Amino acid sequence: MMRNDIVLRCEAMDALIAALGEVDAERFISIVNRDIFDYTEWRRDNLCKGMTLDEIYEDAAAYEAKA
Repeated sequence: MMRNDIVLRCEAMDALIAALGEVDAERFISIVNRDIFDYTEWRRDNLCKGMTLDEIYEDAAAYEAKA
């Protein structure tokens, strides 16, 4: 089931705040809004570059275990 925009925004902000804290979450949003930035292109070119799906999952599970 797809979330509506309001629910998605609230959940995303909650996730950012949980991961970064309130100040850095706001800084992140400000940076993304201010820069000419193609997140889809950046994600494709940089995020998890060269990693298999299993490696990404293992890294995420390890990060979750630390929290």
